[in-house]
Amino acid sequence: MALKQHWDEKIRFEQQVDNSKSYVLPFIEQTKKLTSGMQVMEVGCGEGGVLLPFIELGCYCIGVDLAPERIDIANNFLKNEVAENKALFLCQNIYDDSFYVKYAGTFDVIILKDVIEHVHEQDKFIPYLKKLLKPEGQIFFGFPPWCMPFGGHQQLCRVKWISVLPYYHILPKFIYKGILKMAGEHPLIIEDLMEIKDTRISIERFERIIKQSGLKILNKNHYLINPIYKYKFNIKPRLQFPILTKIPFFRNFVTTCVYYTVG
Repeated sequence: MALKQHWDEKIRFEQQVDNSKSYVLPFIEQTKKLTSGMQVMEVGCGEGGVLLPFIELGCYCIGVDLAPERIDIANNFLKNEVAENKALFLCQNIYDDSFYVKYAGTFDVIILKDVIEHVHEQDKFIPYLKKLLKPEGQIFFGFPPWCMPFGGHQQLCRVKWISVLPYYHILPKFIYKGILKMAGEHPLIIEDLMEIKDTRISIERFERIIKQSGLKILNKNHYLINPIYKYKFNIKPRLQFPILTKIPFFRNFVTTCVYYTVG
């Protein structure tokens, strides 16, 4: 069920911009007033679209990604902003000593949009992000809980029937992998999906890591309908029913996306 944004980087960029302007930035501003001159970093920035609304507010933005081809795209789409020294895009691991020495204690806001569920050793990664913040800085996280219908990212599959099959990603790994192989899915996609299964994150695990990291949850939204479904399926975003957000474990199965700011 590969959608047009999966293969068209221009469409993907435009959707990132609109989603950021309509949902991400307003959510962050509920706890952190953004002003000109603030420094914002996005980890896993992809094509850079999430950062454009922040640049337009006068923030200096740094996008970091491990995929050189996506950094190239970001530098192309935002070439004017980069030339005017309003933005910088780096293909670099933020664990690098050179990155830490330069940017420790630098950022007013750090953004991770659909990224934390791909990161290994999240219990070490999140405390590390804290070291890159200014004293009053905040981190935004947006991610799909693992047990939601498509938390395994199986919508990326090329074989249609398994790309629209919900929940089977939560089966034991050997069964999940066996289904993908039986369906004839491409080996590289299977490899990617197995890695996502290794790095999966639930609402409960995320909140536990935040607490253990000495951070506080400042704001949160749980969505019944993920805001990005506006672009994927033309479905209007909708917040989760309040009573369901308070039911541990079960809420992961029926919540398609969560937004958090922590600091």
